[in-house]
Amino acid sequence: MNLNPKFPLYLPGVKNGNNDNVSIIGASLSEDVTTLGYFVSSNEGLDIKIQTNYPTKSFSSFSEILEKFIQDNKLENVKRLGIAIPGPVMNGKSHPIRLGWSFDQEEFITKFGFERADMLNDLEASAYGMALLEDNDLDPIYTSGHLEKGNVAIIAPGNGLGEAGYFFDGKYLRPFASEGGHSEFSPRTNVEVEFYQFLNNIYGIVSWENVLSKTGLFNIYRFLRDVKRHPEPEWLAEKLTKGDFVQELFKAAMEEDVLICKIALDTFLEFLAREANNLALKLKATGGLLIAGDVPQSIREYINKENFYEKYKISDKMEEMLKSIPIYLIKNSNTPLNGAALYTAYYQE
Repeated sequence: MNLNPKFPLYLPGVKNGNNDNVSIIGASLSEDVTTLGYFVSSNEGLDIKIQTNYPTKSFSSFSEILEKFIQDNKLENVKRLGIAIPGPVMNGKSHPIRLGWSFDQEEFITKFGFERADMLNDLEASAYGMALLEDNDLDPIYTSGHLEKGNVAIIAPGNGLGEAGYFFDGKYLRPFASEGGHSEFSPRTNVEVEFYQFLNNIYGIVSWENVLSKTGLFNIYRFLRDVKRHPEPEWLAEKLTKGDFVQELFKAAMEEDVLICKIALDTFLEFLAREANNLALKLKATGGLLIAGDVPQSIREYINKENFYEKYKISDKMEEMLKSIPIYLIKNSNTPLNGAALYTAYYQE
């Protein structure tokens, strides 16, 4: 995997020969699946040799998964470790609520003998991983054909709602994390006020993550079913209960033309357009807006790009700026894994 010039990342160690041919384990964690990869840095890029998925809930700690990966693949003298964490990382430590585990990068160095270990918020890691994308991994929703100079915003609905960005320093893009997904959701219409009240009774504080995530899509669906009384076919109720909720909802909308599923997806995408607008404005993301995450990737064929763009660009005074921002849907799901490895390979000289 080579660096894509569309993402001129600040990587101060990329020209240092000491960072070439270094063995690295990258890891991307979520409450469902933990993915580990064995990489070797090469020619200012990365070569991935092994990639394995593990069911997160089957293990008592990340160290247990890491130890199994090393033993199963007979890896020896791996030099570096990069981890993408679904939560904030502060001073080399993290306690992501959805995992219920504690992380300390110094403990990984001591226990496994790495020369270096790095932990990044998963969306910050994903921002680094974007630099290893091929051009065909970028599905344009609205664009002049290339990313302009300027800050870039990233929004990624999955198990949670990830938000991050790149600061453009005049030459390089510098990724940074945020916890913007936990900012409060605000309704715009009378129906959305009803939806807000529905969520307020469940959560108290209603965050954007309660709306834009796998759980958020379920919240929209059950509001339509239980409050607005849209009919749910019996066969669909069984599939949604037993199968992957997002996939079954998507298939019912696309293949069976089930109205409640289509309204749920339309509502989700309208909220996604609105929060993408919010993020683009807050970051002044003239360099572009990137939409990633499991949910948009899963429902990509349903997305009407023109409708999404029309909902996205609505603003009181900033419509002209919003119309100048290119928007891409990211098709590659491995950006957090690749980004964690890229960071630990080249960030420090």
